[in-house]
This record gives sequence, structure tokens and C-alpha cells, in this order.
Amino acid sequence: MNQTIKELYSRKSVRVYTDEEITEKEKRVILESALQAPTAGNMALYSIIDVQDQALKDELAKRCDNQPFIAKAPLVLIFLADYQKWYDMFKEYTPNIPKLEESDLFLATQDCIIAAQNAVVAAESMGIGSCYIGDILENFEENQKLLNLPKYAVPYVMVVFGKPTQQQKDRQKPQRFDLEDMVHINGYQQKSLEETKQMFMKQSHKTEEDLGKYIESFAKRKFYAEFRHEMNRSARAILEYWLK
Repeated sequence: MNQTIKELYSRKSVRVYTDEEITEKEKRVILESALQAPTAGNMALYSIIDVQDQALKDELAKRCDNQPFIAKAPLVLIFLADYQKWYDMFKEYTPNIPKLEESDLFLATQDCIIAAQNAVVAAESMGIGSCYIGDILENFEENQKLLNLPKYAVPYVMVVFGKPTQQQKDRQKPQRFDLEDMVHINGYQQKSLEETKQMFMKQSHKTEEDLGKYIESFAKRKFYAEFRHEMNRSARAILEYWLK
């Protein structure tokens, strides 16, 4: 197993950081690595906001479900699904340009996520921890104003970075699902309910008696939670604004 594979296996979300700063050299490596990511037709349908202002970090921490560690992170990057630069060029040099549609947004989000993951992998290789913040999808209208975003630039992924504390280094990574349960051959094989239960029991180390409480707890935190309602509302607002 080479070093890159080892780091992919060991990487976990880091939410507590030491006081050590991320150097400008380290930050540049992270950003340059993001730019090396695969991208549709080499269009680079994304942009990156390097959030340096502490007041802006504080506001983002509040808007992203009040998570103080965001404000304390030495490096906060927002990855935008960004078609604006190409749309501007198309308008300038091609006639009768149509509006952008759903597939254009989806393609830009793919570029955006791939670039973000490149940044995460690069950071991990330098001993810098990271955490994805999905809550950046919330509060679309307010964040659009806060970040001065044009129509075709959507805040899709936020990642915070910092040097992990010893406790974070020692913290056990949550177990992933087994390969055999996640990979389907030549098409989707729908599992029976019993097979799905077994899949979750292996991953969570829960007995069949404890599985119900475990799933119910997850549902309360992730599925029935208030933030999900806002995230869904905001996602609809993003799509409606993109298409209008």
C-alpha cells in the first residue's frame, strides 16, 4: 500500500485544531492541487473563495448551524459551482446564447466537488486536517449577498482546514461499509430488508436489538432535523434562480 492509499484510508474529518497556522506555502499547495483536478472539457466550472476575514468566518459559522470550529479554522475555502466566466465568454463571442439549464449546474457541481476533494487529499498529505461543511447549501439568498456572487456561481462545498490536535489524531475513524455491500456488478442489485439490516449491523457494530435505536437516532439528527428543511428549501431556491 503506497503513501497516497494509506492517507485515503486514514483520513477522517477534523473539527479541532491546534494554534499552528497553515503557511502561505502550504495553502498554495492545497489550492494548486485543487486546480489539478479532473474537469469537464478542461472548463474548470468552479471557483474558490479563500475566506480570510475573521468576521466573515464568524458569520459563516453561525449560518452553518452554529458550528464554532468553522470560525476557528486557519483556512476556510468555499468551492463555487461556477459557470459565470464561460457564460460571459459565450455571450461575447457566440450568437443567440440560450439560458443555462439543469445539466449545466449539475456538471459544474461535479467539477466543484472533484476540486474540493483534491484539496482535501493534498492537505492530508501534509498533515493538515479537514472537514466538509455541507451546511453551506443553506441560506442561499443571504450567502449570495454575503459573498457577492453573480447568478451562475453557487456556493456548493465548503471545507475547513487546520492542524489536528493529538486527540483528533488519535480519534478512531468511523468504519465504512464493506466493499461487497457497496459495489454492484453491471447494475443495481436491490437488497432484501434483512440483507440491508445485516449491512448496517456490520458497519455500525450494532446487534439486531440495538439497530432500531441506532437508525432512529440517525434519523433524528439527519433526516427529521430542522437544518434539512432549510437545506431543501435553499436547494430549490438555487435551482429556481439558476433557471429563471
